[in-house]
Amino acid sequence: MDVTINVNLTPKEARELMGLPDLQPLQDEALAEIRRRVMAQVENISADGLLKSWFMGSSSAFEIFRNMTDSMLSQNAERVSTAAGSEESRRG
Repeated sequence: MDVTINVNLTPKEARELMGLPDLQPLQDEALAEIRRRVMAQVENISADGLLKSWFMGSSSAFEIFRNMTDSMLSQNAERVSTAAGSEESRRG
């Protein structure tokens, strides 16, 4: 014997039926706190604020990026020259 029961409840009604607490006030409070923090950081999110943080100061993001790429290129050049030198020594 199969029995099927369909119950149409809203999420709120289902929580109440199962005895779960209403978390809406907590969610509203958490959302208000998130909104407050985002609005406090809106200046840093602006394009002008981002450019200032990237390119101002003692070491700008451009200098850091340039140093990083120079380092990676020099390491790659060393590997290539080492590999070429060992290949020539095997032939000679």
